[in-house]
Amino acid sequence: MQQRDLCPPIWDENPRTTLVRILASNAAAAPGGIAMREKSMGIWQELTWAQVYETVLCCAAGLQATGLSAAHGVLVLGDNRPRLYLAMLATGALGGYAIPVYPDATVDEVLHMVQDLPVKFVVAEDQEQVDKALELRERGAGLNHIVYDNARGMNAYKAPGLMSWDALQTLGRERLAADPGLRDAITQLAQPDGPAVFIHSSGTTGKPKGVVLSHANVLSGVRNAREAGAFGFGESVLAYLPMAWVGDFAMTMGAGVALRFTINIPERQETVLHDLREIAPTFYLAAPRSWDNMLTTVQVRMEDSTPLKRLLYNLFMDSAIDAERRKLEGHQPTAAQRLLRPLGEFFVMRPIKDQLGMSRLRHAFTGGEAIGEDTFVFYRALGVRLRQLYGQTESSAFNAIQAVDEVRLHTVGRPLPGVEVKISESGEVLIRSGSVFAGYFQNTAASEATLKDGWLHTGDAGYFEEDGQLVVLGRVAEVVHTAKGERYIPNYIENRLKFSPFIKDVAVLGTGRDTLSAIVCIDRETVGHWAEQRGISYISYADLSQKPEVSELVAAAVRKVNTKLPEPLALRHFVSLHKEFDADDGEITRTRKLRRNVVEERYAPIIEAIYGGQPSVAMKAQIVYENGEVGVTERLLSVKEL
Repeated sequence: MQQRDLCPPIWDENPRTTLVRILASNAAAAPGGIAMREKSMGIWQELTWAQVYETVLCCAAGLQATGLSAAHGVLVLGDNRPRLYLAMLATGALGGYAIPVYPDATVDEVLHMVQDLPVKFVVAEDQEQVDKALELRERGAGLNHIVYDNARGMNAYKAPGLMSWDALQTLGRERLAADPGLRDAITQLAQPDGPAVFIHSSGTTGKPKGVVLSHANVLSGVRNAREAGAFGFGESVLAYLPMAWVGDFAMTMGAGVALRFTINIPERQETVLHDLREIAPTFYLAAPRSWDNMLTTVQVRMEDSTPLKRLLYNLFMDSAIDAERRKLEGHQPTAAQRLLRPLGEFFVMRPIKDQLGMSRLRHAFTGGEAIGEDTFVFYRALGVRLRQLYGQTESSAFNAIQAVDEVRLHTVGRPLPGVEVKISESGEVLIRSGSVFAGYFQNTAASEATLKDGWLHTGDAGYFEEDGQLVVLGRVAEVVHTAKGERYIPNYIENRLKFSPFIKDVAVLGTGRDTLSAIVCIDRETVGHWAEQRGISYISYADLSQKPEVSELVAAAVRKVNTKLPEPLALRHFVSLHKEFDADDGEITRTRKLRRNVVEERYAPIIEAIYGGQPSVAMKAQIVYENGEVGVTERLLSVKEL
């Protein structure tokens, strides 16, 4: 496994440079250092910094030879792969716009992304993504050149403009050999204010907006986060987050190149947890749902283990969790808890961390939304120093983080060094930093509404506590009122409902109504396992969601949240939906953010039934069978009153 660099990278921490120039410095200072690992056919393949730099130069020279220049876009289609990452670096080196796309994005979603600027190039992972690119071409996208990474299944393809990655590399290598000055010319071509990556917003309220982050933006965010202790030189990270999400680029390419990380890329998404254990990274960032899923895995395994193991687990973890809660309340652990901790570490905590791939973890973060109290306390008790991170696409992913010894359940920590934060009169969080973008791409109206007098209007409602800790409540645009004038933020309540491992998604209703209610999507895996343990049979998600026992399980989770809410904002009814919210149906974004207007329109009969006092409501659902035929089924959904 990777060893930490004894010689730090040649980076003066001056954001007025570019990623490719830092990459060149890394190749010169540590040519044999491991830059990337990719799990392929069960074996970890390694790339050194010298190899990565050479590959990026060849890719850039090849793309340049086929016509890529500044202001052109390169669509990046596929899952996390080294060559796709390096293609993005090469595109940025030429001043082009690297546009990563979620691998499961539909053609209609991608079409929107290629309408704002000339996109003539595609770098695709495999045959599936090439097919998507060809369909985009048929529907009017001017994709002249399609470079594919995995050649499997591509032999019979004769479409014009198709080129393998190896052919692109050969073309670039020949150009570099013929022109000795081309290497330095490519390395110096990009400017600090030039594009490093072109990310699209999640699009919860409309079409996603284009966010161009410059090299200076990305590197400024990395510097701010490093100074706050988010990570250090030579970390080992697992690059599994979607490449189209700003957090992945900022961490994997931004911090990864600038601070000379070892970037480990899993074989596929289904093997992430297994690969995580093999790598045992020193830095790990995950959404609350991922942390929840790992906790559920631990709990399920303990239920299936021997009585002795369960006894030891309950003894030591209950003690550690209680000690951690005391710390969060400002108290010291008891003498008994301090005595049990070393034994618990040996018998329980260390083996669990080893199984989860967290034996070397120094920096653990959660971000994107609030994390559940039970989940947060569990990992802290386990010895994983989990912290909360607050950031967004427009500010290169890093705004604030919690200090290791100063964590609280309801705050996101303090603003990073180099990040100014203030709260507007309306309660909105405003940010000023070198990491903030220059404006939405070709969208003057949205840019002027977001950037005012040098301040980024985040759209988040929040406040500072007396000691400077920042609390983020939710989206300002989602601040709504009940018919009785009670002010609330649906997302704030939804996040707390999703703290339950049994609830995957939820939409809180109540704007202009007398009471609040919710449409709940259960977590199929967790609830399914719970049902199996209790001998409750079911034949489908829809069937499981309507079981009386499951309804009561969800009701218990809702009642628990109600105890934390003011009486006028307690939820009075809920419906367990017969299906999950689906990004392909437009109900949530690819980052699983709720598209509230779509949900409220699509499930209007449910809303009418809840507020009309009906005990149940019939909902029709479309089913696509394995043979491609489409059918319609009707499901009677119960309206549960609390």
